Amino acid sequence: MMDRRKRVGRQGEQAAADYLVDNGYQIIERNWRCMVGELDLVVQKEETLVFVEVRTRRGVRFGSAEESITPIKQARLIELAHSYLNEKSPPHRSWRIDVIAVRLDLRQPHFNHIENAVGW
Repeated sequence: MMDRRKRVGRQGEQAAADYLVDNGYQIIERNWRCMVGELDLVVQKEETLVFVEVRTRRGVRFGSAEESITPIKQARLIELAHSYLNEKSPPHRSWRIDVIAVRLDLRQPHFNHIENAVGW
């Protein structure tokens, strides 16, 4: 049985994936893993490869989803992106790291899509 936190996270990832597809992105990978960790979503829009970190909350009692991207998490996301690029060596000239904060406590999920959220 999946714990509540993981279930909420999976719901948020699915909602974010649907949101991205609705906005013209193509899903390349979901939950890609390597020794460094896991990328929630790898998507593509036009010629740009986008690594997406999904942060899901049911409310703001414990702070916003955006606030949970600490400098340590940012460094790990950059390392994960480089690991993916090295392993897959896709022919993408441009790539970026986005964060999608998902709030599930509303009737419809609310998305805050932050492009280039993590500088490299």
